[in-house]
Amino acid sequence: MTPTPPSSTPSTDEPLRDLQAASDLLKALAAPVRLGIVRELSQGKKYVHELVTALGVSQPLVSQHLRVLRNSRIVTTRRQAREIQYCLNDDHIAHIVLDAIRHAQE
Repeated sequence: MTPTPPSSTPSTDEPLRDLQAASDLLKALAAPVRLGIVRELSQGKKYVHELVTALGVSQPLVSQHLRVLRNSRIVTTRRQAREIQYCLNDDHIAHIVLDAIRHAQE
């Protein structure tokens, strides 16, 4: 029996993995507060208290949503003394969110 040569085409699982990754990203963004956080961070780095003020929601709620965004690697953190500064890990996310908001306003 002759072994089958390796294929140079991607496995059939690869497109499904890509779709799953995209689905996971969209799930992580699928909350109004998280969209608001990304919109605010698209303008630059922010501290939690700045996000609370900008979004008009409680600090525990902002922190809960930031945890989801951090776990999804959408935002990164940097400690500054006693505060944590948040920023977007990738500008592409900002484009997705800002485009979705603009589309919803049409």
